[in-house]
Amino acid sequence: MNAPRPLKSTRLESKAFLLLLVGVTLAFGWVLWPFYGAVFWGVVMAILFYPLYRRLLHVLKQRRNTAALLTLVVILVLVILPTVLVVATLVREANVVYQRIQSGELNIPLYLAQVYEALPRWVTELLDRAGLGNLTEIQERVTASLRQISQFVATQALSIGQNTLNLFVGFFVMLYLMFFLLRDGAGLARRIREAVPLNGDHKRELSAKFATVVKATVKGNVLVALAQGALGGIAFAVLGIHAPLLWAVLMALLSLLPAVGAGLVWGPVALYFLVTGSVAKGAILVAYGVLVIGLVDNLLRPVLVGKDTKMPDYVVLISTLGGMALFGLNGFVIGPVIAAMFMAVWDLFGVERTQAVQWMDGGRSVTAEVPAPIPPAIKQEDGPAPPSAS
Repeated sequence: MNAPRPLKSTRLESKAFLLLLVGVTLAFGWVLWPFYGAVFWGVVMAILFYPLYRRLLHVLKQRRNTAALLTLVVILVLVILPTVLVVATLVREANVVYQRIQSGELNIPLYLAQVYEALPRWVTELLDRAGLGNLTEIQERVTASLRQISQFVATQALSIGQNTLNLFVGFFVMLYLMFFLLRDGAGLARRIREAVPLNGDHKRELSAKFATVVKATVKGNVLVALAQGALGGIAFAVLGIHAPLLWAVLMALLSLLPAVGAGLVWGPVALYFLVTGSVAKGAILVAYGVLVIGLVDNLLRPVLVGKDTKMPDYVVLISTLGGMALFGLNGFVIGPVIAAMFMAVWDLFGVERTQAVQWMDGGRSVTAEVPAPIPPAIKQEDGPAPPSAS
């Protein structure tokens, strides 16, 4: 008869296996890190378009490969190709603006001088007290900043040209991953849930929360960005502002920041119109920005983002800013997802703790027979139950 294994050895093996599990998981994440953007967006797109895949799967009588391939074609046509066309047009307009700045046709220091001269006296006095009254120094700083921005843009363009192969590889990885996540995603998610050592109810709630936040954040922020960018671009085109598509895309990107995004573009332009004598254009742009562009953010974002994620606006703003600071453009999804999971986990912890306290209180009242009376002066609300009277 074999002797039982020592308990100490069993614990040591469990710790060693747990250490091995953490190590290989971190190593796998390290291997995937160069393509984390492609993997991340592959997962996001699979989550967003999974309902479409399920419908196609039903129509095609459970032909999983065909349904996944057709869903991938829909993603290419509706999402990826329009994005590529907009980016190509944006690069062309950005190059035109850069050429105009280099040639002096677009003279930023001159525009600053016009704005400064049109400011009221009390504003210029405040600027003098703040050390911003030296217009020549400000122009030099702005020129230096524009030069640095131009160098950065040129460097990034060169880097993109040199890393074309990496872009194509990342694009292929994203499409390849989307196909298999659509086809086998349900089984993979089930295996992950089974492997995670948590309570079944907790796992279901956290997985549902993750999918809900991803859908709400991407759909809500993208729809708000598209709406604000399009409305801003139309206004700029009507007012005769050069490169309206460039400013529209810039407003769309900045609108990912709740409450303040698009105003960082149309606000300075409206101010320039007002102080340089184009009062009608400035007033129209201010009214349009506040009542139309701003109204889109105030109405759509709480409905599309805050309602489903059940997060306050300030949490969405802070998590979006922090996510974009850490992860770049991908952070507008990663940040709110982390914040939502943080709140969900702490809510579950609070519920568990409350239930545990209630259970302990209930057990105490059942097991105690006849508690001995405690004088009011030494009565304790918390602590061990008083001994039973015998």
